[in-house]
Amino acid sequence: MNILVTGGAGFIGSHIVNTYIEAGHSVTIIDDLSTGEMQLVNPEATFYKLDIHSPEVKNVLEKEKISAINHHAAQISVTESVADPLFDANSNIIGTLQLLQNAVSLGIEKFIFASTGGAMYGEQKSFPASEDHPCQPLSPYAISKLCAENYINYFGTEHGLNTTVLRYSNVYGPHQNPHGEAGVVAIFCQRLMKGLPPVIFGDGEQTRDFISVRDVAKANTIALDPECKGVFNVGTGKETSVNFLTKGLIKVSGIDAKTEYNPARNGEQRRSSINSRKFLERFGWEPCVSLEEGLVETFDYFKNKTS
Repeated sequence: MNILVTGGAGFIGSHIVNTYIEAGHSVTIIDDLSTGEMQLVNPEATFYKLDIHSPEVKNVLEKEKISAINHHAAQISVTESVADPLFDANSNIIGTLQLLQNAVSLGIEKFIFASTGGAMYGEQKSFPASEDHPCQPLSPYAISKLCAENYINYFGTEHGLNTTVLRYSNVYGPHQNPHGEAGVVAIFCQRLMKGLPPVIFGDGEQTRDFISVRDVAKANTIALDPECKGVFNVGTGKETSVNFLTKGLIKVSGIDAKTEYNPARNGEQRRSSINSRKFLERFGWEPCVSLEEGLVETFDYFKNKTS
């Protein structure tokens, strides 16, 4: 299959590209490198440095005879979305809408979208949240993802586009960007390597559902199946406090470090975990990488990167 991965030079996208290529697919990447890195681009993939808003995207889809789009290019920072909702909406809504229109006009068979389960459900009423849990986003980032999901549902219903929405919990692992605030594990790894203390916003008792990027890449392979249509949570179903995560990472690193605390940030919910039973029952997907194993793998990646 000829697959386009937008954001394929980024954290999650690069792992998906590698997994697709290992499975024998032909992969084309579109990435503007605003957060992605050329060193993460698989040499067997065809790469175009492009913004997803560019009119050239349609030409790439035609030239490379793309039959499936995996859309991971996005504005991913909750804090940035609060500071600049217009930029967030332009990236996550308009960019997605343009891709959907191109997909329909060119007869592309499949559209896979990276959404958020970690932010979609807001302050949850039940734990872990299933796909049927009310969507009550607390940030422009989550609002933009929900809006994009609604457009995807429209294009599936009205135009017959085969679509899969994967709502991720908090993804971590090698290749994660340690700059900004979107990847707490990567940020803490880098700070520890520099001899700096991890900085927690709030009291650290806020919980998240941390899932390895390797498990996420596996989910994206399953999503290529024509029978895999609809919205699916991709998470572990387990709540882990940021305090617990930090202690575990310090233990893995073997570095003696004390944690610092700063005031909580706007737009972030207190507790979060998502239920992936639907994905398991229909397609056999389940997370296989334990938190401890994933933390070791991630810290070793950053340690080797700086050595």
